[in-house]
Amino acid sequence: MARITAGIATSHVPAIGAAFDLGRSQDAYWKPVFDGYEWVKEFERREDPDVVILCYNDHASAMMLDVVPTFALGCAEEFAPADEGWGPRPVPRVMGDPVLAGHLAEQLVIDEFDMTLMNHLDVDHGLTVPLSLMFGKVEQWPVRVIPLAVNVTQFPTPSAERCWQLGAAIADAVQAYPANLNVQIWGTGGMSHQLQGPR
Repeated sequence: MARITAGIATSHVPAIGAAFDLGRSQDAYWKPVFDGYEWVKEFERREDPDVVILCYNDHASAMMLDVVPTFALGCAEEFAPADEGWGPRPVPRVMGDPVLAGHLAEQLVIDEFDMTLMNHLDVDHGLTVPLSLMFGKVEQWPVRVIPLAVNVTQFPTPSAERCWQLGAAIADAVQAYPANLNVQIWGTGGMSHQLQGPR
């Protein structure tokens, strides 16, 4: 049986990703930020998760204003880093878990969550910055990732209560999965990301 073993929350400020990519993590300005993640990097090494369900928000990198899903579940085998206007971040492709994602999709629909299923999805700093903070510079990410994009960019946005209910449904779905997996839930970003354009 799969089990959720940890929940982690972090910022995904794009400037953190830029500092990481440019080798500036030990600059006086950035050192306190990166030093603060040393304990969680050690925690991740000890815990060795198989899959991370990573709740983040897309910043109009993969989902433009013509399509704004409330909850979008990444079901692909892999996800490329998005080009956010200055080229993709120099980080590995994110490997997915389409079998577990398919199970989650089915269970969540049964639980009356009408998920948008993304069989192609480029992931931006909202997802890749947390991976860098938790795992450092690597040739490939040591976990499979299921992206869960939550709309906090354009109104109407889901309520905190609805997000809580979705979390409970995800927990039930993970526990119902027969494979022996160590699953973590990560949450990144803030409660509001108003982007340019009409509300």
